[in-house]
Amino acid sequence: MDISEILSPKFTEFDIGTPLSKVAGAFENQELDAVIVTDGDEYRGVVSRRQLASSSNQPSAKVGSQVQHVPTVDRTEDVREVARLMIGSDAKTLPVLRDDRVVGVVTGDAVLEAVRPFLDAVTVDDAYTAELVSATPETTIGQALNLLREAGIAHLPVVDGDDLVGMLSLYDVVEFTTRGGSKSQGGSSGGSGGRGGRGQNRGGFGAREGDSDRMLDLPVRNLMSDTVATVERSAPLDEAVEAMFEREISSLVVTAEGTGDPVGIITKTDVIEALTWERDDRNAVQVFGLELLEGMDYDDVSALIESVASKYGEMTVIKASIELQEHKEQNRGVPLVLARIRLVTDRGYFTADGEGYGATHALRLAANAVERQLLKGKTYGDSKKHPDTDEQAQLYGWWLGG
Repeated sequence: MDISEILSPKFTEFDIGTPLSKVAGAFENQELDAVIVTDGDEYRGVVSRRQLASSSNQPSAKVGSQVQHVPTVDRTEDVREVARLMIGSDAKTLPVLRDDRVVGVVTGDAVLEAVRPFLDAVTVDDAYTAELVSATPETTIGQALNLLREAGIAHLPVVDGDDLVGMLSLYDVVEFTTRGGSKSQGGSSGGSGGRGGRGQNRGGFGAREGDSDRMLDLPVRNLMSDTVATVERSAPLDEAVEAMFEREISSLVVTAEGTGDPVGIITKTDVIEALTWERDDRNAVQVFGLELLEGMDYDDVSALIESVASKYGEMTVIKASIELQEHKEQNRGVPLVLARIRLVTDRGYFTADGEGYGATHALRLAANAVERQLLKGKTYGDSKKHPDTDEQAQLYGWWLGG
């Protein structure tokens, strides 16, 4: 299955000199995940909603300072390869190019819509992230914002004892703090975890003016959604995706059968990652841009990842994704390269970037950054269990001809 039928020719475009404040305004369209950035007629990159929400740049800064270099794809690219590129680059909107011009975009939502009928072969239990990163109702908004940014997540379940009592969105926190809290909140009903607060029922509070420090000291119970969408671990994955689309949210809290206790979270990103599972487990290391490496081949990269992982001790690498992106900037003929390593293990999830002249240099810088995280025991969420071969074959039989 290729993306020719699911790409969208409609996209929002800004010149690199556009103020970030104007770009932020475009994201009031809750369906918009990312914008295309150009320099005249030349494509430069993208800026995503999440990237803008996570940055601390001044609104007067130019959008060119926030450009993210993501893979570009052709309209005949395979859906599964697009899923790999999205996971490898941590981007849910990829530009579709023809003759070096952007002619459309393909989004994570479009990919999920296309494959949803085939996701009944596996369950939520196969793809969800265990052990919630969560807050309590008394956690301050400032502390919650740090949790969201540190963990690289956009939704934070709120737990009171053993009870799941709410959901906090990164976009809600940023909107609240950047607009001065002057907008009265609360009272409307709806699903939880929506982008930018869409369809949420927030805990009621009146208009709040004041400095940002005062707002960041407020407890999250004042801003969280009161209703939380949940799904049991045994539910088919297609039902989880359908629930997210129906509620216009991007995550569901996963609960144990019978007790209803929260045991994890399933996001759209988790489902997209499930599309990258290999039919067998021979290639735990995926490398995008291998041809950019000088003096290293696939076996060398695999050995590097194994060496880095060994720093932790007893740890199994489930998947390692390495993305290499070449920039136009050069130094003595050597291009500037961004290397991103995403390591999924039975001890947790680790990710880091490295940027240097030459792909090998950039990769080693990224590997050093991951190694430092491993030595500190810092993870970005507990790992998923590794799907077995039968589950993988079921999921991919429809497009692998099996």
